[in-house]
Amino acid sequence: MTENPLDLPPECWELIFNSLNDQSHFESLSLVSHRFLSITNYLRNSLKLTDPSTPFLPHLFNRFQNLKKIDLSEFQGDPNSILYLISRSGLDLESLNISNLKSFPFMGLKELGTKMKNLKELNCSKNFSFRDSDLIAVAETCEFLEVLDISYPENDSSFLPQGFQNIQSFSFYITDSGIEALSMKLKRLKRINLSGNFFITDKSLMFLSSNLVLLREILIRDCDFITQSGISFAMRNSPNLVSISVNGIGIPTIDSCFKESFAYARGLCEIDLSNSFISDELLRLLGEACLPLKKLVLSHCYNFTLAGISFLLCKYQSLEHLNLEAANFLEDESMIDLSKFLTSLNFIDLGFCAKLTNSTFFTILRECPLLSEIKMETTNLGLDDFTTPLVINPQVKSLHLARNGNLSDESLKKLAILCPNLEVIDLSHCLGITEEGIGEILKSCCEIKCLEIKRCRAVFDLGIDLELPKLEVLQASGSALNDHALKMIANTCSRILHLDLDNCLNVTTSGVKEVVEHCRTLREINLRWCDEVNVDIVAWMVFSRPSLRKIIPPCGFAPTESQKNFFLRHGCLVCKG
Repeated sequence: MTENPLDLPPECWELIFNSLNDQSHFESLSLVSHRFLSITNYLRNSLKLTDPSTPFLPHLFNRFQNLKKIDLSEFQGDPNSILYLISRSGLDLESLNISNLKSFPFMGLKELGTKMKNLKELNCSKNFSFRDSDLIAVAETCEFLEVLDISYPENDSSFLPQGFQNIQSFSFYITDSGIEALSMKLKRLKRINLSGNFFITDKSLMFLSSNLVLLREILIRDCDFITQSGISFAMRNSPNLVSISVNGIGIPTIDSCFKESFAYARGLCEIDLSNSFISDELLRLLGEACLPLKKLVLSHCYNFTLAGISFLLCKYQSLEHLNLEAANFLEDESMIDLSKFLTSLNFIDLGFCAKLTNSTFFTILRECPLLSEIKMETTNLGLDDFTTPLVINPQVKSLHLARNGNLSDESLKKLAILCPNLEVIDLSHCLGITEEGIGEILKSCCEIKCLEIKRCRAVFDLGIDLELPKLEVLQASGSALNDHALKMIANTCSRILHLDLDNCLNVTTSGVKEVVEHCRTLREINLRWCDEVNVDIVAWMVFSRPSLRKIIPPCGFAPTESQKNFFLRHGCLVCKG
């Protein structure tokens, strides 16, 4: 046997390091030895860049030669310059995120497209003034794309003249012309997100369905000129379609052509009809279509009843993902009946179903043994006694229970017992819970990685003084956390990465110093509206905690030029306070 564990073969260390859920852990591992540095450099495949310290970037690309994904969505410098550097780095990228940019980096992407022939995924969402000419540039330079996101461009429509007749004449938007050009070029495209492009029409869906044989997924939410006719055409003429996401259909009615289209889309596995006016008749037609359905989203839909959804769920008992958010007719009794059809679920969202109480929660825990994520935000969770049989469900990893005003510490104690393997829990805006309930969760659920207690005004600390080695994210904005809580975090949360203290009025400079000094892996901290935290602490934080990558300082912080350069040299993005 190997005496020194560090002498394990590289392949073994690669398996161990790859089991970590976040590559940010590689940073601390790389400090252990030259061997670990070499292994983590080799394994890192994704990188998010924020600061424009361009002279250091070539060294970074040379260090991580196996990068496949680069995210520039928060990049603060000139995107063209960074894309030039990436194109000359010798990297073989597969995914690039250039969303949220103030201007589209036409020249940089053109240069990159000539070098990165394996680029398969491109995210251009939320770019300012993204238009047809930009879309055509994408199609001409990245011809091997399989996934494209051009959703929700940040266009200023305030200057549009009233009563315009030809929307194609406006060159500052994506229109059918741009989509047509794209469909003629990107023959390998499998997934496209067109959501929020207000001036595309049914013609765009016809171009995509007719010209892109491999198209599998279409997202067209908030597209005002897309009608049921266009959606019907896409479902009837996209032979490989497996997923479609639309919203706001069926007003005033759903036409027969649309209803019958599901019978043609034989491969549909995922359907999202959020915010739509649907009917029991449509749900029956969906049920009779005998699709290989795995995901169904009917969030904030209306005009259907318990009878319609019961028929549908009875037909699709292999469903894995179900969203019935704001189905206000649902009651605890009806959920007992429906749960018999939900034994294959791994995700359910029953948020905003105001009549649902503890009974429903414990029913789905018992009847859905494969559930890993439950959302019951803004319900009546916390009401009624626990009259149904209680069963431990070790599969549940994530609970989203925000805005349940009746939820109490006593309820949390039972939740903790029944969901022992929880990793994520959101209790934001649950005004009835205190640190006692939080402590019970943390004590019983040793795998907690993310805890959200935003606006929990009665939570002053974490309610437990035991080591929390798995906790990585604490979202506590607007809570009553104080310096005692921060000292507790400093002493017990050795692996915390993200700490949000926005608007925590009881936190002072002293408490923040405790966290920064002791939490060696801390990467992001938010101190906005922490009025008792001195703005002069920011430079000290950057210097004292090298792991920090992003700081949102207290309000009023205005860095000098020398401080800005200092922050950049240390690789830390300091946002405006």
